[in-house]
Amino acid sequence: MGQALQVERCDLRVAENHEAHRTGALSGGRLVVRRGQPFALRLRLSGPVSEKQRKSLLGTTAASLLVTRTGAAGGALEQAFPIGRRGSDWEAVLEAHDDLEWTLSVTPPADAPIGLYALTLQLPSGTLAPPSQHPLGHLALLFNPWSPGDSVFLGNEAQRQEYVLSEEGTIFWGLEEAPQGIPWDFGQFSEGFLDMSLALLDISLLRMPAQDACDQLRSPLQVCRLVSAMSSLSLSSQLNGEKPFPVLEGCWSGEYGNGTPPTKWPGSGPILRQWLSGRCRPVRYGQSWTFAAVACSVLRSLGIPTRVVSAFAWAQGTEGSLHVDESFDESGATIPGDSDARIWLCHAWNECWMAREDLGQEYSGWQALDTTPKKGLQSGLLCCGGPAPVRAIKEGRLDLPSGVGPFFAAINSTCTAWVCKASGESEKATSEVKFLGNCISTKAMGSERCEDLTQHYKFPEGSLQERAVLMKVCQDTEPPTLFPPLDETEETPLAAWFECESSLALGEDVQVSLRVANWTGKERPLRVVLGAQPLQGNGETLAQFWKEEFMVTLPDGHEKVLSTTLPFVQYSPALRKGSLLLKLTALLREIPSDSDAGQSRRAPLLAWQEVLLRPPEVTLQIPKSLTQFQQTEATIQLHNHLPEPLTGCSITLSGRGLIYKERSYRMGSVPPGGSLRLRLPFTPTLAGDRRLTARLDAPGFQHHSCASVTRVTAP
Repeated sequence: MGQALQVERCDLRVAENHEAHRTGALSGGRLVVRRGQPFALRLRLSGPVSEKQRKSLLGTTAASLLVTRTGAAGGALEQAFPIGRRGSDWEAVLEAHDDLEWTLSVTPPADAPIGLYALTLQLPSGTLAPPSQHPLGHLALLFNPWSPGDSVFLGNEAQRQEYVLSEEGTIFWGLEEAPQGIPWDFGQFSEGFLDMSLALLDISLLRMPAQDACDQLRSPLQVCRLVSAMSSLSLSSQLNGEKPFPVLEGCWSGEYGNGTPPTKWPGSGPILRQWLSGRCRPVRYGQSWTFAAVACSVLRSLGIPTRVVSAFAWAQGTEGSLHVDESFDESGATIPGDSDARIWLCHAWNECWMAREDLGQEYSGWQALDTTPKKGLQSGLLCCGGPAPVRAIKEGRLDLPSGVGPFFAAINSTCTAWVCKASGESEKATSEVKFLGNCISTKAMGSERCEDLTQHYKFPEGSLQERAVLMKVCQDTEPPTLFPPLDETEETPLAAWFECESSLALGEDVQVSLRVANWTGKERPLRVVLGAQPLQGNGETLAQFWKEEFMVTLPDGHEKVLSTTLPFVQYSPALRKGSLLLKLTALLREIPSDSDAGQSRRAPLLAWQEVLLRPPEVTLQIPKSLTQFQQTEATIQLHNHLPEPLTGCSITLSGRGLIYKERSYRMGSVPPGGSLRLRLPFTPTLAGDRRLTARLDAPGFQHHSCASVTRVTAP
């Protein structure tokens, strides 16, 4: 054969391969491809190869490619495969050639472990000498939702664009009656993000043998579990004495003095960068939507279709029961109960798309994955579990080993109110049945609107299908006494409900309106106590700061509206803990009369409603279409609807491809009822659909964001 062949140069054809593999948005020159899909290489050889020589090399072990897993997970694993022989795990085919150049098409298997690889060409050196090895370069291999052979295959292109390639999204938060959209930069294609995602996986697999680590990285199911475990502190890691590396530390108290408020994060990138630069110390702080957003970014960067889902009214910490107890004192104030079970006003988790060969094809599709740490199991921290098939949650398949139970309980529970008397005794109160999980939503494809997903998680409330599922769950769960009787109904001869606005501008007085109805058959004298407490998103309340009592005599068959005003000057000091939520409560008791002697005392009646207070309004305007590299400007207006001056505020602008990094601007004082307008120049650097986000930072308030989308065209 003459002089041994050498490889002078290898062209990984990064731009061409990135376009074919939908990884073109990645920055940097490293090759990133998806499994189950061929990518091209061009080799420049040191000398000409005759047709006879070429045929003697191809299809045999004389010339082969060697792939080597690199990184902390699976670095010792290697696999060699001949060029031109089909049927091996990895395949390499000679697509074109001349005397000095070969063009190879290399196809990784659709179930190959994701991660970093080194690619080497092995060529014969002589009769007795071992083959010479010629490094060709490094590549990152991802899951492939475009490949039918991959278990994350998603057949809808619009969904692939939204749930794999979209870097900007909206997460819904707040109240069921007044959902608020939080702009979020997932940023999975931003500089260095893929390296951070792969580092997160490597850290999670540090203690695992190489072969086991590779097996984990073949499966999107296992990768989702790894990402979930790294997002929060799991109970198992505490019990096993292992050192955990959670990305985020949760905080719902509103006290963020030694960290960053969850609402201040513009996206996932800054959180992961701080985590890695801080040697994997948990980043302070996050809440459930922040946990879900970071996990969504990581999973999208790895190629798993993922979205963030929000549920308004979620039963937390029930440990399998379909029941949550809420305790109140004689003033109607919520007090902590003995159980970890609590109603969260809103909770966010992820849905990931994948096949479930382990459960049966009927459970393939969207899988629910909750990454938020929660209390439970002897006050340890744990995750809700999963990935759990959304269909299995709807069907109540608690028998499946996939974390269905916690999800089912969280969105199918009801709430019972109890009044704790001064003696320490508790009595069950009459209240309107509060069903949870009746508003489950996500960002709609291609728009900023809220798409309802409730019908995918549960049958309509009160339907025959829902009743059948609940009966099945009761039969399949031990002990069944954890679940309330399905046919339990309560007569409500006395009724009360709030008729207040669920969302008000901060600064407005709250017009409290309670309607009371009497159907007892006789006139009833009543004592009504109205109260208000600041409320955190995880259901915890602060001290009651307002109370007002009424004495009412209500004839039989009549209704009466009790109205009063909760002024801004009274609720404002209580809210300066970071949350803009109030919980209004009403406790009604009958005043016994002489004619009631000998009759059992009727249970107290409780009603409550949450109110969201909107911070000062920020509006952002930019032209609907821009030209790349041409300067333009954004107009930001801050309107102060508070009855007091707004001082110490700043506006932070962010938007990849529109401005470099973040820009913060200090605002002057804005008088009551006044407005302040800023015109800020910027120059877009990237073409395509881009979003500019403005965040208001004001003392005592959570950050408030608004966003505007524009189209940037190349010049």
